[in-house]
Amino acid sequence: MSIVVTGATGHLGRHVVEQLLEKVPAEQITAVVRDEAKAADFAAKGVKIAVADYNAPETFDGVLSAGDKVLLISGNEFDKGRPAQHQVVIDAAKAAGAALLAYTGAPGSLSAALADDHHATEKALVASGLPYALLRNGWYHENYTEQLAPVLEHNAVVAAAGEGRVSSASRADYAAAAVAVLTGEGHENKTYELGGDEAWSFAEYAAELSKQTGKEIAYSAVPAEALIGILTGAGLPEQFAVILAGVDASIAKGELVVSSGDLSRLAGRPTTPLAEAITAALKG
Repeated sequence: MSIVVTGATGHLGRHVVEQLLEKVPAEQITAVVRDEAKAADFAAKGVKIAVADYNAPETFDGVLSAGDKVLLISGNEFDKGRPAQHQVVIDAAKAAGAALLAYTGAPGSLSAALADDHHATEKALVASGLPYALLRNGWYHENYTEQLAPVLEHNAVVAAAGEGRVSSASRADYAAAAVAVLTGEGHENKTYELGGDEAWSFAEYAAELSKQTGKEIAYSAVPAEALIGILTGAGLPEQFAVILAGVDASIAKGELVVSSGDLSRLAGRPTTPLAEAITAALKG
């Protein structure tokens, strides 16, 4: 029996594998990657490496075995039909007789277009008959803290989110929840709504940035069309800019406030405060 992590060298996948190594022997972990070179550090620690690609179903032949627990980390190729990509892993897990397939989706409250692929994947997973765990990950601190350069350059936090609030948490927090599910018992056919312990507004985010940088940083609430123009002007593909503006519209409606407490319960500790994530990003 292995614990199999897809997308293992991605932002979230790396955290999951690193935290699994603290809980189980390396030989019980299989990291599924597209580029073997990027997993050299994991291989050096004794993690099994499997090279497979969501876009090539045959590459999953023989990767999974009966009794495996699998973490399907959602893909990030928005233009390649993510539900079909995810179906490849679901089919491989079903054929192998996996004991559990956990999937990283989005909050059930999220109506933005970004959630469509997640809803479709969850539906397919439930329909497959596999024992499943739906890890409905809320927003990540890093979605903001890794984009600080333009904020600090213009002294402005720009969003189309109105006065909406966000229950974000760090990637390491969400990874801890996934590890708890993969290494624990009794998570079959469960749905977890995951988000940070404290919801924050963009005005509060700007105030925290001001406090930590000593600059006067204001929150500039703009209409969705204006945000799309700003993002495409910065070089983002229009399709993705529209998706992000849609998320902001959902934030304005309160759809990214997750108050279940599931994340800190699964992680066994409070979630990382946004202020701490900002401090780390500014040092980086």
